Amino acid sequence: MEEKTIQLAGSITVDELSKALGLSVTELIGTLFKNGIVATINQRLDFETASIIIDELGLKNVKLERKNTATKTTEGFRHELSDKAISRPPVVAVMGHVDHGKTTLLDTLLHKKTVEGEAGGITQHISAYQLEHNDRMITFLDTPGHEAFAAIRQHGAMLTDIVVIVVAADDGVKPQTVEAIKFAQSANAKIIVAINKIDREGADIPRTMADLAQHGLQPEEWGGDIVMVPISAKRGDNLEKLLDMILLTADIEELKADIDIPAEGLVIESHMEVGKGSVVNLLVTGGELKTGDFIVAGSSFGKIRTMLDFRGKPKGKATPSTPVTVTGFKELPNFGDRFVEVKDEKTARKMALLNAQNQANELASANVTSNDLLRMMNTVDNTKMFNVIIKGDVLGSVTSVVDSLKMIDTKGEVTLNIVATGVGDVTENDVYMAVGENTVIYGFNVTVPTNISKMAARDGVSIRTYKVIYELLDDAKHSMEDLLDAEVVEEDMGEMKIMGVFRTEKSSIIAGGEVLKGKVEAKMLGRVVRDKQYIGEVEVESVQKEKIDVKELVEGEIGGLALKTTKKITMEIGDRIKFFVRELKKKTL
Repeated sequence: MEEKTIQLAGSITVDELSKALGLSVTELIGTLFKNGIVATINQRLDFETASIIIDELGLKNVKLERKNTATKTTEGFRHELSDKAISRPPVVAVMGHVDHGKTTLLDTLLHKKTVEGEAGGITQHISAYQLEHNDRMITFLDTPGHEAFAAIRQHGAMLTDIVVIVVAADDGVKPQTVEAIKFAQSANAKIIVAINKIDREGADIPRTMADLAQHGLQPEEWGGDIVMVPISAKRGDNLEKLLDMILLTADIEELKADIDIPAEGLVIESHMEVGKGSVVNLLVTGGELKTGDFIVAGSSFGKIRTMLDFRGKPKGKATPSTPVTVTGFKELPNFGDRFVEVKDEKTARKMALLNAQNQANELASANVTSNDLLRMMNTVDNTKMFNVIIKGDVLGSVTSVVDSLKMIDTKGEVTLNIVATGVGDVTENDVYMAVGENTVIYGFNVTVPTNISKMAARDGVSIRTYKVIYELLDDAKHSMEDLLDAEVVEEDMGEMKIMGVFRTEKSSIIAGGEVLKGKVEAKMLGRVVRDKQYIGEVEVESVQKEKIDVKELVEGEIGGLALKTTKKITMEIGDRIKFFVRELKKKTL
């Protein structure tokens, strides 16, 4: 039979796959159902899932091939530049381990204390700044540094041209440093390393460079292509050189953008403020954004009422690579949404509605991945459910809390069910949703009004608020562990060879022998074995040595045992007892 090749670009609907395979939709849906997926005709399947299903159907003559497609999430911004494209400032993300000083570096560069007031001294939100160096502008994105912000930090890398990875010279490469390297590489961003804290005792620049080299970053000094600048963010050592290297890298990259096109860019933060409504931070990637422009971001739209620079000063227009804070959106757009300028409100409303419909359709026919399929195939009925409602001060916080919760590995024993999410303080509606469903409400950087606290206490709803995200994640992890059933754990303790059996009754035995290994003491359990055949289980009531009660017998000693049994066991000389302890142990994730 002739082999059939099907090319998949990302995913394929059930309908499309049935036609490509020459099968009826009913037959394909039936196969999916047998494998735990209740699918619709418009359900999308990824490459691996389609492969599994084709194997299940036994179609040996069908071959799947991946169709090469652009994978960058910001591909929509990579327009073919016109001849009129102008140079633009580099967008630089500063990343690194939580305590390695990246926020101190930005503080020093910008003469602006951003760490004060941040819970736990850790940057909680993505923020954008600009500074001038040698009459040129540089845009910095300060991305959260804790591992819990992996998702938000990945967005940050996707927005950037250059990633400055901050590594402490007295601490070296840490897991979050490795994450930052991977994100920068996946975003095809140029990497510059700032080796910080060179003023600290224990600072070892060569060792830090060697650490980085082991993770694929070869210093220029060693024949590689990675610029590494030793700095002290606290004292300001070599910061001018670091900025010089950023601009030199930008020159080599020839960063340009068109400004005679409708403005476009990305939403990098959004929240509600009393008296202002929706307050949205944008990064312009093309065109010129001006006060009064109509813009659409996802299913939200609006007319720019006010526009401020990162210092809070009014700004009439924003050119490519410029971060601005705007008001005027009818509803909060989502973090990471692409925004575009349109000609009027009618067009904006129509486009936002179309985007909302597309999002609804995607949700209705959500992609089924191979992980989903394998999880469904292996799901057991006793899986526990952990229900949560997430409330955060801004959308970026909610996004990172949700994504970070999903990253907790529950080994398939607990299912995380996010009942609802929202921006703002905990409300009556949140409590209503939580009642009766054993649902925990997590608040991140939000408050709980007194009347809501009383209502929750009355209805038995748990509201837990946090200002530091990894404390919230620890709580969630412990809560999920509490749902796990304890497991029976056995530990081998010793072994005895029986040399004499002195008395055998219905529920007890008196015997003696030599301890071959380990030890034996009262309360231990034992399995009686004869020539590899299991005879029965006993419990040690007491231990004697030379007819005197002792605490234990150890390897090489000879003594007697009083054993308790649940049913009559006939023990013989030459039998062996393998001793162990058995306990219920709480499972952990």
